[in-house]
Amino acid sequence: MVPKYTGANLFVDALESYGVSHVFGNPGTTELPVLNALAESDLEYVLGLHEDVAVGMAGGYASTRRYHADDDPSINPAGVVNLHIAPGLAHGLGNVYAAKMAGAPLVVTAGNHERDFRHEEPILSGDLLELTQQFCKWSEEVLDVNALPTMLRRAFRVALTPPTGPVFLGLPMDVMRAEIDPGAIEPLGLIPTAGGGDSDQIERAAALLADADDPTLIVGDHVARAGEQAVDAAVNLAEAAGARVHGEIQTSEINFPTDHDQWISFVPPNEAVASKVLETDTLVFAGVSTNTTLLRHDDPLVDADTTCIHLSDAPWEVGKNQRADAAVIGDPGAVMADLADRVSDRLSESEHETRLEHVRSVRESMDEAAESMGVDEKPDGETRTGKHELVDALEAVAPDALIVDEGVTSKYPLLTRFPFSPRQLLSNKGGGLGYGLPASVGAALAESMREGSRDVIGYVGDGSYLYYPNSVYTAARYGLDLTVVVADNRNYRILKDNMQRLYGGTDADFEYVGMDFEPAVDLVQSAESHGAHARLVETPDEIESAISAALAHDGPDVLDVLVHD
Repeated sequence: MVPKYTGANLFVDALESYGVSHVFGNPGTTELPVLNALAESDLEYVLGLHEDVAVGMAGGYASTRRYHADDDPSINPAGVVNLHIAPGLAHGLGNVYAAKMAGAPLVVTAGNHERDFRHEEPILSGDLLELTQQFCKWSEEVLDVNALPTMLRRAFRVALTPPTGPVFLGLPMDVMRAEIDPGAIEPLGLIPTAGGGDSDQIERAAALLADADDPTLIVGDHVARAGEQAVDAAVNLAEAAGARVHGEIQTSEINFPTDHDQWISFVPPNEAVASKVLETDTLVFAGVSTNTTLLRHDDPLVDADTTCIHLSDAPWEVGKNQRADAAVIGDPGAVMADLADRVSDRLSESEHETRLEHVRSVRESMDEAAESMGVDEKPDGETRTGKHELVDALEAVAPDALIVDEGVTSKYPLLTRFPFSPRQLLSNKGGGLGYGLPASVGAALAESMREGSRDVIGYVGDGSYLYYPNSVYTAARYGLDLTVVVADNRNYRILKDNMQRLYGGTDADFEYVGMDFEPAVDLVQSAESHGAHARLVETPDEIESAISAALAHDGPDVLDVLVHD
């Protein structure tokens, strides 16, 4: 008897035809048709020991492959993940949310019970679409095998079309086991860009910039997502306008070279400091999506009289929190390149030099403040390292590494002290813990797929690491070269800091509930149990040699670096 060709076979063959090479997942019974078809394909199944780990790995993989696609347009950067019906899908939602915030192009799938069985409410039942719709660009279930080719093609196109993000497809067992013509696969086709933007709006933006006294460019992560040419266009715009440049609050990628003379700082999530940075007559919000504080701010971050120019490939973000005196929806790179040309034609040489002199004075005035915000004062008798010392050691040993960050309270020292180049940082845009470590595994897999691969360093806090320490198992299972550096202060420091912001006072004024790891978890034994090399680093003078040894070793390494608060 000749085996029939099923929806599951078409699903797998379509992935291969679209250039997909890996499927991330954690298996279950309702996914067996897909797993059976995968066994007969050239696709590699990447096992995560928890559904949210699988989604996080797919997110880090997709964001890294998007960088690779800048250099090789034939690369399909979409990450594909297969989850297990309602509870498994629910497990993965934390990192579906994280992928949404990171703009990671994911095709998330999950199996489901047969359609003629659901009325009995069998075990694991649930409404898959209700779970996913709030976090996905598009969510649907394939209810007929003949609809599968079109819906799968659509899923990839929606995920990859700017602004990129996750989509969801439910795959019932009976649909995936139903017979279908092998020739039904639909070609993916070319993915559109967000376009060049409204010319009249760009013209208005150019006029407003030409009239500015202190033009200030706030670059957000939609710039980096648009490709390296968009980062170059941001540089051209800043130079043409004589603007100072800052990174948006909660920056998670590098949208402007931090060694450029007009780069000033990242905007911190502190109301007083952020308001001071944003105090100017003209602001350009380029590709911005998270430029607000963590906690409620008492006063507007931007003065009502400030001229605001917005440009983005995401219509929802344009004019979202501040009014838009000019609003351009389009590819950030194309829009900024056009805007730079128009602004350059309007400025005299003397006006341009006056603006640059002002930028230099602002940079000098802010350098000391930025330095102090990135330095931990060491208490008397403290032997543990400061977070800034850890960052300095990272830069000394691995200046060109891809850093995947979920350091939380260790993030700002990283941003202020590490001289990042474009395509060198991925961070947790969404803020929910448990993305950074799986994402670093996915990034390491992506880097292993190209010649001249970079070192990948997962830079995470101990609270973040403890969400999914079993992520390391996947790195060991597939022989991935990954170094994880844990900034370990053995508590949820971010919550203690926020308690003080809410109520005032110092540590001495509070009995912190549920915020300390007492007794401490042995991260070294945990990592070793999952197949990694691991080491406890207790003093500052050990850090550089420990990182060097970890980078020299093939496979995953975990460094538990004790840091003080």
